[in-house]
Amino acid sequence: MTASRLALSLAAAFAATAGIAGIAHAEDIYVGGYGGSTETAFKQKIIPAYEKLTGNKVIYVPGNSTDTLAKLQAEKNNPQYDVALMDDGPMEQAVQFGFCGDIEAAPVYNDLYPMAKTAGNKSLNLGVIATGLFYNEEAFKKAGWAAPSSWNDLKDKKFKSKTVIPPINNGYGLQTLLMFAEMNGGGANNIDPGFQALIKEVGPNVLAWEPSPGKMTELFQNGDAVIGVWGSGRVKALADTGFPVKFVYPKEGAFALFTSVCPVAKKQPKAGAQKFVQFLYTPEAQTALAETQAWGPMNSKVKLDEKVAKQVPYGPEQIAQLKTVDYKIVNVKRSEWTNRWNRTVER
Repeated sequence: MTASRLALSLAAAFAATAGIAGIAHAEDIYVGGYGGSTETAFKQKIIPAYEKLTGNKVIYVPGNSTDTLAKLQAEKNNPQYDVALMDDGPMEQAVQFGFCGDIEAAPVYNDLYPMAKTAGNKSLNLGVIATGLFYNEEAFKKAGWAAPSSWNDLKDKKFKSKTVIPPINNGYGLQTLLMFAEMNGGGANNIDPGFQALIKEVGPNVLAWEPSPGKMTELFQNGDAVIGVWGSGRVKALADTGFPVKFVYPKEGAFALFTSVCPVAKKQPKAGAQKFVQFLYTPEAQTALAETQAWGPMNSKVKLDEKVAKQVPYGPEQIAQLKTVDYKIVNVKRSEWTNRWNRTVER
């Protein structure tokens, strides 16, 4: 289906599901969200359908979650964004700091899994991805290496200067630190074992602590890196280009990373912001995000075809097997950990 036909299909389906018509006065809706393949999916599939339905125009501003949170902080008295998309950890901070407004009731929200709901009715989990390992299948086969199966494979000296991991200001990097802490007798309340493992055992193999999805993809495509840590959705997007890359759920477990959304708190909020948030939860929009980003759907009415279902965390039972982060502890410590990371890990 072409992007324009999908937009029409999504718009029609949303109107039927949510029971709304266009906004009385057209509005410019500023959305702060992820870059890379997510930005592409929104601009090609999601945004045209919303604009067709409402008559509004969406201005999508890409950046990682900490960038979006920082912008909300800098503009807290007069925010530019109307809607913000972030990882669940930064989103919890955004809610705590008062950057998110109330989510208005809508019929589509009645179909969400309980895991989509967050405390305080200020944000919602939009989708879920798994954080694990990924590797270049062709490079591994050529070198005669077995596929990675454990987080400890990142310590293997044969991967020296061929490993890429996002930094701590990225959800994937944070969860890598937590995983190595847990594997070595620690956790969120005792992060030292995680730092020691990354500094002494994993760090020597790391070519780049890379936050940019585009740069991460480039490092793999040009052969500089062959193994790393990333999200299942990002890996699927790279695999969809035809590159021989595969995602791995390590035997010690994988973390769940929820993508979240909220309407930004403003003195004069726009009606179109609430409609945009609602739009993201229709089965059609959720299916599009699963197919393009491998985000496990939060709408219980979504029925994925078998191929897509195998590529995403799908349904409450499968998602429940993923590890979760206690952000009430982590967000208190994150600034301290970031300073320590910059001094000791990524120096």
